[in-house]
Amino acid sequence: MGRKPKVLDQYGRPVKRAELTQEVAAATVGGARSPVFGYPADGLDPVVLASILRAADHGDPTRYMGLAETIEERDPHYLAVLGTRKRAVSQLEITVEPGADTPDAKKHAELIRAWLKRDELTEEIFNILDAIGKGYSFMEIIWDYSEGQYQPERLEWRDQRWFRFDRTDLRTPLLLDDKGREVPLSPFKFIFAPMPAKSGLYLRSGLARIATWSWMFKAYTQRDWSIFTQTFGQPIRIGKYAPGTSDAEKNTLFRAVADIAGDCAAIMPASMSVDIVAAPNVGASSDLYEKRADWLDKQTSKAVLGQTSTTDAVTGGLGSGKEHREVQEDIERADGRMLAAILNRQLVRPFIDLNHGPQKVYPRLVIARPEAEDLKAWTDATVPWVSAGLQVSQKEVLDKLGLSAPKAKDAILGKTPETPPQPGMQPGAGNGNTPESIFKGGFYTRNGFSGGDTALQAEQPSAGDFSGVSPIPDLTARLEQEAGPAVDGMLDQIEAMLEAASGFEEFREILLNAYSDLNADGLTASMLDAITAAVAGGRAAVEDEAGD
Repeated sequence: MGRKPKVLDQYGRPVKRAELTQEVAAATVGGARSPVFGYPADGLDPVVLASILRAADHGDPTRYMGLAETIEERDPHYLAVLGTRKRAVSQLEITVEPGADTPDAKKHAELIRAWLKRDELTEEIFNILDAIGKGYSFMEIIWDYSEGQYQPERLEWRDQRWFRFDRTDLRTPLLLDDKGREVPLSPFKFIFAPMPAKSGLYLRSGLARIATWSWMFKAYTQRDWSIFTQTFGQPIRIGKYAPGTSDAEKNTLFRAVADIAGDCAAIMPASMSVDIVAAPNVGASSDLYEKRADWLDKQTSKAVLGQTSTTDAVTGGLGSGKEHREVQEDIERADGRMLAAILNRQLVRPFIDLNHGPQKVYPRLVIARPEAEDLKAWTDATVPWVSAGLQVSQKEVLDKLGLSAPKAKDAILGKTPETPPQPGMQPGAGNGNTPESIFKGGFYTRNGFSGGDTALQAEQPSAGDFSGVSPIPDLTARLEQEAGPAVDGMLDQIEAMLEAASGFEEFREILLNAYSDLNADGLTASMLDAITAAVAGGRAAVEDEAGD
């Protein structure tokens, strides 16, 4: 077996094949890549949040990435809309297009197609799409070489807190090694997937940057709402005691009213009174908290899904649900194309290079939902033109409808087109049954028209030779040849009218108004000759029957 060709990554660095089958960015308990992390969302306020975001801006994303993960755990709405967007892309169909129409290019494409059939692929793509919320994600490629060919055995999600960016540009990714040092990513070992929601630095491009503010304000609202509900959502209990009641009895009375429900309880002498002043319109005040929380959720829906109709629909509203769904599909389409570009560059190309060496062209992944087409509208628009004479490929129509051409032994549904009879042939008969001549005298022969006399002279066939032969096919063929130029001329005029019309209604009006202008002289003469021939033939047949 020959030596594998030398392969360079996108930065021009040689690939270390010995590292390809090993994990180089796994978690290390107690090390720099610890899987255990704190909760930066605890006690979050605007000052703390601003400091977390500023630290990320300067290249330390540790607390920011921890906060982005925490709000996914604590905010059901953000988790739902973000999961909707990621799952919409992770279940899209993936197709592979060869880089060229050559045997090698098709072979490379087939290699990629075989790998895509793995059941784990959907989960792996979902993990790559963690970049939608956080701005970017990292997947480590664990290669397998057990069968003498490199194949990605699995794609492992790696925590963004274990990576940094080069301080010179804040765009070149670096890995924290076991000792916490920032080192370059190993060639062909990682999929670095930036999926920014806006232009700029990767650390400032994630949706979580916006969601953290909405989540913090909603947390304040929910806290105030809970306090309000506790204060005004339950009655206040007042216990009264008579003069001379001992302290022990007072304590017993207080425990009794306090144990009924909550802390809104008090005791006082029976001779005293307490006025409880309730806040006016308590219900409206409670609605204020709910409306604010819902408003913040809608802002999150707009940021993640681009619309609110699919998550915050209002009963009886006149919302344009179809337009909102189209917006969501636009985002889905953009995410699919961005993901396909990442995989083509950082997975497909290394896959081919490791096994077949550098290539001029590579297979290309396409991640997209098949475009739905209104076949009824297409059929309604096509059939009139085909009826008017437009020639359309049958294969193209079958492909459009998703049907295949029938094979020789297939049972056929529908009508089978009949083969029109040839001149001089009986319907259903072959050329061998055609009479040598039926009408002579310069009007019609088997080989065509002589152009001589215009009168028909029927030749009586000899007994047993041509009995039962019908002259209709030959008369039809003669009429077709004689009337053909006249009909073609009329069709040329009609086609000119059709091209001048802007629609079928206008064409109808033009045709009705210009009907008398059509040149039908040639057709009239041919029809007169045909009628004359038909009458003569009929008389000859009658005479033959009378003679018999």
